[in-house]
Amino acid sequence: MKNLSFLSHLNLSYNNFSGRIPSSTQLQSFDAISYIGNAELCGVPLTKNCTEDEDFQGIDVIDENEEGSEIPWFYIGMGLGFIVGFWGVCGALLFKKAWRHAYFQFLYRVKDWVYVAIAIRLNRLQNNLRVP
Repeated sequence: MKNLSFLSHLNLSYNNFSGRIPSSTQLQSFDAISYIGNAELCGVPLTKNCTEDEDFQGIDVIDENEEGSEIPWFYIGMGLGFIVGFWGVCGALLFKKAWRHAYFQFLYRVKDWVYVAIAIRLNRLQNNLRVP
C-alpha cells in the first residue's frame, strides 16, 4: 500500500492500525483526519511522533492469528463440497438407469450440434476465401 501513487482520497479511520506510517509521499500527503481512530499510529502527518525503538508494523500488516484458523476449514469445506457434488452427480448416474441414458443422450446431442456448427462455419469460411 505504501507504493501506491495514484490515490487522491483515502480514509483509514477506525481500523485499529498501529506502528509508524510508511515514509512514502503518498501516505504522508493525506490529512491527519484520514487516520483518526487509530491510536497506535504515529509519524507524519499525525502529531504523535514515533520513538526510535518502535518497530515498524505499518498499515499493510494483517494479524495472522485472526485469519489463520479459517484457512483449514475453508479447504475442508471445499473438499467436502467437491466430494458431495461429485458423488451426487456420479451416484445418480450410476444408480438411475433412466438418468444415465438421458444424460448421455444429451451429451451426444450437444456433440452433434457442435460438430454441425463447426462444419457450417468452416464451409462458410471456405466459401468466403475462394477467389472468384
